[in-house]
Amino acid sequence: MPDRPEIVCICGSTRFADEMRAANRDLTFAGVIVVAPGEADELITNEQKTALDALHLRKIDLADRVLVVNPGGYIGESTSREIAYAHATGKPISFTDPV
Repeated sequence: MPDRPEIVCICGSTRFADEMRAANRDLTFAGVIVVAPGEADELITNEQKTALDALHLRKIDLADRVLVVNPGGYIGESTSREIAYAHATGKPISFTDPV
């Protein structure tokens, strides 16, 4: 038995912010430590997006596994990169919807 709760990194398109918040809530109430994409209330610059994308890869490094929130099976470009990174680093990956 691990001496700490499982850590799950949520990945997905920002268009699914509500669904990612719901997954975060459900996992948290299940006793899981959740790391999730950063959120911004305003448009961000390309430099900020690049920095946030790099930061999210570090969040995947911290996680025991990755949960991709993909309603309708949708996976965008950034999420595809995150899935490839998680796969390359040996992280288990699951999806909310069939791919």
